[in-house]
Amino acid sequence: MLACCLKIKASVNSSAELEHPATDPYAALQKVKGGERGSLTDAVEAALREAIVTLALEPGMMIDKLAVCERMGVSRFPVSSALAKLAHAGLVEVLPQRGTRVKPIALDDIRQHLFIRSALEVETVRGVARLHDRATLDALASNLDQQRSLAGSGERIAFHALDLAFHEILLDAVKLPRVKEIVTVSRNALDRARQLLASPERLVHTLEEHESIFKALAAGDGDSAAKAMHDHLDQVVAELHRSAKNRPDLFEP
Repeated sequence: MLACCLKIKASVNSSAELEHPATDPYAALQKVKGGERGSLTDAVEAALREAIVTLALEPGMMIDKLAVCERMGVSRFPVSSALAKLAHAGLVEVLPQRGTRVKPIALDDIRQHLFIRSALEVETVRGVARLHDRATLDALASNLDQQRSLAGSGERIAFHALDLAFHEILLDAVKLPRVKEIVTVSRNALDRARQLLASPERLVHTLEEHESIFKALAAGDGDSAAKAMHDHLDQVVAELHRSAKNRPDLFEP
């Protein structure tokens, strides 16, 4: 069924993009309009966060504050303040006598966040299977239809949004907002790692794994749904380790 999706153009392979990064890593940053000091800091923080999460600014890269200032048309103060916030969020780190760099992706953090997701989302799909709610199943089916239309195209950003929506439909169905909040925090911490896995091939495999989850839910089979979710998240761990071997410069233990 998904054979057609496997005919993927190499030009859209995100792994290749990482091996040949853009000449100017700050090209994605846009000039910001004048305003209150706090709003400038927020604008710079948001732009830098987006560049870090999408890997425009790669893990381990030293950040040139002057280049950011010039690119965004701001003084050093909002850039320094924005970097302080990003350091608190664990996305950058200050190296004494060297400056500020994008923090490498920590494999230990990834393992812990995926452990949290697995523990909570496996039980979530058991609950969804018990409920067997028609509206939830219809929403999942519609989401999967959209995933199929994108899986072989390499449109990773659009597919990523559908991936998030698929998991949110499941979490919303069990009506446990605190569980959803915890999963969301862990999922956000995985944003950079997910970008590394967003090759066209991985999108196809993600779709296949989502379809296995849906098939079990549609059958009301909680055990099979739980196993399918567990296997889905296990694949993320396995591919992250492969990515770490291919690009060790982006990771730390």
